Amino acid sequence: MGHLLGYARVSTADQDAALQQDALKAAGCYRIFTDTASGSLESRPELTKVLDQLRPGDTLVVWRLDRLGRSIRHLIDQLAGLQERGIGFRSLQEAIDTTSSGGRLVFHVFAALAEFERDLIRERTNAGLHAARARGRSGGRPALLTKDKLRTARRLYEQQEMTVEKIGEVLGVSRATVYRALRREPVPAAPRRRRSPATENTVR
Repeated sequence: MGHLLGYARVSTADQDAALQQDALKAAGCYRIFTDTASGSLESRPELTKVLDQLRPGDTLVVWRLDRLGRSIRHLIDQLAGLQERGIGFRSLQEAIDTTSSGGRLVFHVFAALAEFERDLIRERTNAGLHAARARGRSGGRPALLTKDKLRTARRLYEQQEMTVEKIGEVLGVSRATVYRALRREPVPAAPRRRRSPATENTVR
């Protein structure tokens, strides 16, 4: 039989991981890796370590699903990667175990829901762009993103459902344009002060 390896995560150093660690020990994990990092951060060194330690036949155990994935899509990608390597997954709070037939069924339902959500986002985005074109607000590939498209790009980027290249395709701009737009927040130009009549006469 393979080993059970546990992974715990808390968002800040002020939070205590003891509850998760105790539950993972009680579940039979012989080693537990703990990160102190926000779930939105891509870099989680202890998660990288445990994923490297896992071998075919082993099982990764977490206290709750949101300890592993930053989003539904990210969680599904993580589980799919484990499955391809022959590694099981258990979530204690949700009672999910992909080494069982019932757990595998739940995993496939999650994957279908994530794909459904991605399709809805794509449909809403395309519908909004078509409506904008119908109002005459689109004239080929723009050099810069409009405010509406910038909001859409930022939302899609934060949801992590599409690559930056795909976001650019949907919005009709290059990948570089999307990157540049996401790096900086648009700053509204300061209103120009109107000269008083006396000043205008003086200038003349």
